[in-house]
Amino acid sequence: MSLDLLTANDTQGTYPASYYAATADPLPPFPKAAGTLTCDVCVVGGGFTGLSAAYHLARRGYDVIVLDAQRVGFGASGRNGGQVGTGQRMDMDALAKLVGAGPAQILWDLSLESVQLVRDLITENAMDVPCHAGIIEAAHKPGLVADYHAYADHLTETYHYDQISKLDRDAMRAHVGSPAYHGGTRDMGGFHIHPLRYALGLAHLAQTFGVRIFENSKVTSVEHKTPATVKTEAGATVTAGHVILAGNGYLGGLDGSVAKRVMPINNFIAATAPLDDATAKGLIRDNHAVADSKFVINYFRLSDDNRMLFGGGESYGYRFPNDIAAVVRKPMTAIFPQLKNVQIDYAWGGTLGITLNRMPHFARLSGNVLSAGGYSGHGVAMATLGGKLAAEAIAGQAERFDVMANVPTPTFPGGAALRWPLLVAGMIWYGLRDRL
Repeated sequence: MSLDLLTANDTQGTYPASYYAATADPLPPFPKAAGTLTCDVCVVGGGFTGLSAAYHLARRGYDVIVLDAQRVGFGASGRNGGQVGTGQRMDMDALAKLVGAGPAQILWDLSLESVQLVRDLITENAMDVPCHAGIIEAAHKPGLVADYHAYADHLTETYHYDQISKLDRDAMRAHVGSPAYHGGTRDMGGFHIHPLRYALGLAHLAQTFGVRIFENSKVTSVEHKTPATVKTEAGATVTAGHVILAGNGYLGGLDGSVAKRVMPINNFIAATAPLDDATAKGLIRDNHAVADSKFVINYFRLSDDNRMLFGGGESYGYRFPNDIAAVVRKPMTAIFPQLKNVQIDYAWGGTLGITLNRMPHFARLSGNVLSAGGYSGHGVAMATLGGKLAAEAIAGQAERFDVMANVPTPTFPGGAALRWPLLVAGMIWYGLRDRL
């Protein structure tokens, strides 16, 4: 079964057995699309991008339909590490070399807006989603600390960003109770959240503005014409003035141009049993989120009930490992030996979309069909903003969407057909480099 359907560990129409699913109040199921439907905009995908787009379009008076192959928030939006980080996925100095100083400034400003947008949507709509400030970037090699500190200086001097500070080894050890890290930075402009609660909050918000949401409605084709025709696996047909493809890692082969540039990979998270306050503070003193410098990244934070939520490990085939807890426990105990004997209560995997240069892929695929995805692990904020920018573009204000779309997204070597074996070879090499 291919990734555009389900992974081996997923079940049709149900949320995966994650900590997030166990601690969120699901919305009543939305109906399956049936018959012939019409709307102004059809959104394919009920994650952060699609739900944000639907909400922002509905606020402008558009009649919007959202089609999701599973349930809203089922994919990466409801399974990720919950980090809402500033900046783009590519470092700003490299991005400025790629697109120029002026567009880089706009991209930086958009990144700050994306973080604020998530915060505003949560607070202004009274979502039950606590926001915990602070994201630490941790260097796993001594030689990387100077690079982290230079980058912090660059953000301060070039972009006048005053929320980031430099951490030496002692300061890092005070914040993160692990001998694995040699220094890094702390960004108080970012924060971390419960992502599935946020996704469900967006779905409820969109629904209150009249968005029609259909679940278990897998899209099998999009006919690029005016109006566009969207067909589902069960035989429903949606005729729409515009279409937004927002499936990200779950888009599969629905559009060949996107498939050549956005590849699905799997990532894994484990949640320990609740920890006592002293143990939790000994791991992450001030309840910040942490991400490290390894190519196969480790990322972790504390939950609202003092569990360690630890993300680590990747896979590139069509199946999740049989024992996800064992896969994650290995890097978790390498970082925190003190968790060696702690029980793991939940372990789950999810599929995200990555690009070759790790920048999101925004595209106008035809005159009335847009796509946004490929957030490469930086999607909570940027996907939310991506939906808003797609809504703006459909409403005739495409300048900001086009800034994102003008960032070049290289195709994977071999295109959609050969990208898997080449990516696996590259990931094995970088994973080996992490360990050396």
